[in-house]
Amino acid sequence: MFKTLLDHLPGGIRRALDTVGLTPEPAPPADARRGGVLEAAFGANPGALTMKLHVPAVPPRPGGPLLVLLHGCGQDAADFAAAAGWIALANRLGAPLLLPEQAAGNNLGRCFNWFDPGDIARNAGEALSIRTMAEAAIVRFGCSRAHVYVAGLSAGGAMAAALLAAYPDVFAAGAVVAGLPVGSASDMRSAMARMNIAGADLDGPGWAARARAMAPPGYGGGWPRISIWQGGADRVVDPANAANLQAQWVALHGLGEVPTQDLAPRPGLRRRVWQDAVEVWTIDGMAHGFPVAHAAREAFVLDAGIDATAEIARFWGLLPATS
Repeated sequence: MFKTLLDHLPGGIRRALDTVGLTPEPAPPADARRGGVLEAAFGANPGALTMKLHVPAVPPRPGGPLLVLLHGCGQDAADFAAAAGWIALANRLGAPLLLPEQAAGNNLGRCFNWFDPGDIARNAGEALSIRTMAEAAIVRFGCSRAHVYVAGLSAGGAMAAALLAAYPDVFAAGAVVAGLPVGSASDMRSAMARMNIAGADLDGPGWAARARAMAPPGYGGGWPRISIWQGGADRVVDPANAANLQAQWVALHGLGEVPTQDLAPRPGLRRRVWQDAVEVWTIDGMAHGFPVAHAAREAFVLDAGIDATAEIARFWGLLPATS
């Protein structure tokens, strides 16, 4: 996740916040890229991110879902999306795939600044840039506002969790792979400490309070559903972070600590479910990365014998459940 994180600037050169609403500018495709990935214009961009889109060959149907995928440190958004199966999923669903991309000017390792309060707060920084990109895509393709989903790996996973907390009224569900709980760090030093030594210094309600603090004032709606994935041999992000993330979202949903299902699909693979609101997958022996069921050449995309993208889509209700 943060192989070179100690070398990064904390937030890079700070950007003046641009809070000019969420009305998107026209979003014509700019430079076409491999696999149909386009660079597009959008509205307010205080986070100085790039908006990339994969548009399926069959035009997305109005009222369909919007998928948002956040890459890990140093990854190319399109290459990661292809290697991890998200472009194939978008094609299968006939859904647009939004691929926000980080710039070295913001973070030298091109990690999303998941630990910077100015980048994860609602209507500020990188969070607002991603929210505005999503709005532009919703308008452009006529996507259902009730079916917007976000997933991410590592720094992208931690940012996905922050987006679910800051915009629970925007995202229906999310997935965090090798990420961290919301509010677990506030600067570079605490980010490094939390990644490497993730003690359970808070209980579930304590972690939940940190997520609630990100939501709109007085928010009383439901919380997005979440799929959490963690490798047991991760030496970049301590696996205890997944346990804290689990405690955070189980408490947010007001559920008990004991899962309603505790399954072992195969030796070394465990899936726990809390009333279809929270699921946690743990994979013994897997290092830091995104699990797939095939050999992959992309960094941090690992053959773990399971297609995490398809399982996430099933949990979100976008693919039929397996028998």
